Amino acid sequence: MERPVKPLNPSELQPSDKALVPFVSVDNMMRLIHHIGVEPMLRDLAAYIEADFKRWDLFDKTPRVASHSDVGVIELMPTSDGEAYGFKYVNGHPKNTREGLQTVTAFGLLADVYTGYPVLLTEMTLLTAMRTAATSAMAAKYLAPTGSRTMAMIGNGAQAEFQSLAMKALVGIDTVRLYDIDSRATEKAARNLAGSGLTVVACTSAEKAIEGAQILTTCTADKANATILTDNMVGAGVHINAIGGDCPGKTELHRDIVARAGMFVEYPPQTRIEGELQQMPEDHPFTELWQVISGAAPGRRDAQQVTLFDSVGFAIEDFSALRYIRDHIRGTAYYMDLDLLADPDDPRDLFGMLMRAKG
Repeated sequence: MERPVKPLNPSELQPSDKALVPFVSVDNMMRLIHHIGVEPMLRDLAAYIEADFKRWDLFDKTPRVASHSDVGVIELMPTSDGEAYGFKYVNGHPKNTREGLQTVTAFGLLADVYTGYPVLLTEMTLLTAMRTAATSAMAAKYLAPTGSRTMAMIGNGAQAEFQSLAMKALVGIDTVRLYDIDSRATEKAARNLAGSGLTVVACTSAEKAIEGAQILTTCTADKANATILTDNMVGAGVHINAIGGDCPGKTELHRDIVARAGMFVEYPPQTRIEGELQQMPEDHPFTELWQVISGAAPGRRDAQQVTLFDSVGFAIEDFSALRYIRDHIRGTAYYMDLDLLADPDDPRDLFGMLMRAKG
């Protein structure tokens, strides 16, 4: 459906030649994160995501466009608020770790709807890790038990440290209990979190990891139906942050947990395909997270309720992260201009521009 379009505010565009596109490389993204600080940036990203969830109705929304293979998935995640358009390219290949490669890599683009011109191209492998953790902590701020201090982190791969620091920065946890079927992953996470201000406890089983935890985060990579948490492991009053289920046929929780928990989701048509919700019948109740954040629906009902954030990641969160990077690279050295767009003197004379470049 067509709708009125207005250009981005000139102050939101980079002060560079109109044919040049600001590009944030992996190296510059790392420099920017360190310049801002990991925890301050996680808090800032959560604020941007929260602001966009409060204007949910403005966005084009569609489940991610996925191309599945027997070894992984490649996806595009697009959205627009009518002024800016953003998309992320992302893959998910669990077998990559065995080959010395990242399970997930990503890049993203933000464009001006009025002209169609890109205004930002950026790496999003690191940025996705940051925005995923920020989204988890934003949800926990609304859904976790008041005064939560301990999180169990089950699955200690690339997300573990980001999730732990985001929960510290936004929710106030002071202890993280780690478990992974690969003890080397737990050792890695414990080593990286040393000196973070968190008490880090390495555990030998998922059962031990959840002891005394008010927040249970599951983040496993295998592309399969799995039971990371069984029903008898989950007591009253906890908040479950289930972020590993991100494709069809991949789940982490026993169905009985899902059946008795208060479920909160991002975008239902996508969660039904990819999340824990795919285990449940069509009439299973849930609440969309944006409704809680906007005040249209309640979050945690009482101290005994088990709450479940069935997170699969949604394009609006990436859009928020792209907005954040666009806003925070102004006046810095953390980007370079790419000669990405043709810019002939006469917009109708593209061939003439080509010929003038000869010899």
